[in-house]
Amino acid sequence: MSTVDVHEIAHRRLAAVDQRYSDGRRQLVEVLRDSAHPMIAPEIVDAARDLPQSSVYRNLAVLESAGVVVKVLTNGDHAAFELAEELKGHHHHLVCVSCGQVLDIAIPEKVERLLDESLAPTAAHAGFVLTGHRLDLLGRCAQCR
Repeated sequence: MSTVDVHEIAHRRLAAVDQRYSDGRRQLVEVLRDSAHPMIAPEIVDAARDLPQSSVYRNLAVLESAGVVVKVLTNGDHAAFELAEELKGHHHHLVCVSCGQVLDIAIPEKVERLLDESLAPTAAHAGFVLTGHRLDLLGRCAQCR
């Protein structure tokens, strides 16, 4: 997705909840867009040097409520944040249960289809229509092993 598209979607989603797409929010979107992995809040504060820490936390909350940013499961010490799937693309995560490191991973299309096909009956049994899935693989990273 192009930078223009990311910013346009972020602008529309914020407008839908009566929020402005301020320069600070734009900067946070760019930091997350440019990151190779979900970032914990202290990493975002370091990367968004022009923004005070309180502004980073407040704007992350607004971006999350607008559906621009999502929290990613970690080991509980810190929340990790990334752009919503519609802005970043479909992917999954490896999560270290010791240090909380989160890495983006892609899985083969064949496995993606198999997951959807295998999980659809379970969802249907509960009265749901499967529209997608998220997969977080938990383990220990190379440093924590």
